[in-house]
Amino acid sequence: MLRAIVHTNSAGVRQQAARRAFSASTAMRAGKVNTGIVVVPQQQAYVVERWGKFERVLEPGLNLLVPFMHRIAYVHSLKVLTIDIGNQSAVFTKDNVHLDMDGVLYYQVYDPKAASYDVDDAQYAIKQLAMSTMRSEIGKLTLDETLRERSELNKRIVEAINEAVERFGVQCLRYEVRQITPPGSVIDAMELEVVAERRKRQQIIESIGERDAAINVAEGEKQARVLASEAEAAETINVRRGEATGVKMLAEAQAAATNTMAAALQGNRGVDAASLGVAQQYVEAFGKIAHKSNTMLLPSNANDPASMVAQAMGIFKTVQANAPNSQSANNGDNNNNSDDADAKPRADWVN
Repeated sequence: MLRAIVHTNSAGVRQQAARRAFSASTAMRAGKVNTGIVVVPQQQAYVVERWGKFERVLEPGLNLLVPFMHRIAYVHSLKVLTIDIGNQSAVFTKDNVHLDMDGVLYYQVYDPKAASYDVDDAQYAIKQLAMSTMRSEIGKLTLDETLRERSELNKRIVEAINEAVERFGVQCLRYEVRQITPPGSVIDAMELEVVAERRKRQQIIESIGERDAAINVAEGEKQARVLASEAEAAETINVRRGEATGVKMLAEAQAAATNTMAAALQGNRGVDAASLGVAQQYVEAFGKIAHKSNTMLLPSNANDPASMVAQAMGIFKTVQANAPNSQSANNGDNNNNSDDADAKPRADWVN
């Protein structure tokens, strides 16, 4: 209790000292002696009283007054003035965080009469309003909102001050919060939060990179497999096409060879040519015996190639002799089939 009283008294003493300082500065500005001829500087306003009553505001330039009758009661500067809002250590946010704050306020007198007679000390009143308004607005915001919305906070303070001092002939132009200092523990927690947030972003970025890399690798393997399968299919098609072409060409060659051999056998020396071909094939086959297998079937007269050639030629002659008979038989069958076809209608007609 005693501490609270001492703190209250000390705060009151500080406020009274500040007010006396502002009043002294006002008295110094108002301490103008009427010499009859008064020169008013630019951007200043002299408030003149006649027999203690407000008469007029002197304009910049040369002005004539009657001594002892007129008195220069107040002198106001019409320039933009600044007020330093000192450090305030008892400011709490909406989430009960203690803050140390200071700022600067810019104001201007636009009605010297109202600033002289409607308020005792306009500058002191504006400063107190700025301090109380800042406390009130900070109490509506959390710590994060206070740090993030500083411009909005300045705007709210200016609006609140102008609403209160409008009838004082003073206008608040701008208010700037210069510094916001949270407690050390809160600063440490905020730094840890920033580090954690950065670490989280780093992990997210790394995971995204790993995912994209895995997707790219899988896509590359897929394309490689597709291209390999297409190449293998094309190779298989080309091989089969080549084999088919080779088989076709071999068949055509064999057909041409067969036709050539048939034409040669029908000639005068056909039998000799056939005998020579059989002898050559016999010698080639006999030379390949036991190259591929150990089991062999040999004729009884394997050492007599002439007999084997004679036997083969006998078979050839037998086949050659039977070829006309077979052709005649085929022609006879065709004739019989045509006779049967002709006879059937006659039978049907008889019936």
